[in-house]
Amino acid sequence: DSRGVSSLLKDSIPINDFAASGLFEGHDLLRRGFTSVKSALLPSHPLELSEKNYQLHQDKTNFDTLRNIQGLHAPLKLQMEFRAVKQVQRLPFLHSSNMALDTLRGNDGCISFEDILNDPSQSEIMGEPHMMVEYKLGLL
Repeated sequence: DSRGVSSLLKDSIPINDFAASGLFEGHDLLRRGFTSVKSALLPSHPLELSEKNYQLHQDKTNFDTLRNIQGLHAPLKLQMEFRAVKQVQRLPFLHSSNMALDTLRGNDGCISFEDILNDPSQSEIMGEPHMMVEYKLGLL
């Protein structure tokens, strides 16, 4: 069989078949971590949504300016570089700083809010390393 061991594991009975479904379904704590109450709440300030999407709007403005100055090829090349850099990350259970992405955007010399107050050791996505790697590889 040319499909290999990983495809045999994927063809086995999925974990979801053993879990309860419907209104009383449990939260998978090992794979998804603790639930965050903050994500269910509305923004506490009108500018919070604007600040959350700031980098997206900044990239769009930079791409439009680059297109007007250099033509269509420049923003397309930069978007391909962004996509390639976003794919390279650490293991799923480790926090990734995305330093290469910051360098492409020109933010590598700036100290921002996330650099000081976003402590990875207090992250809510930290979980069991073996479970997270196996889930990312499709073994679970």
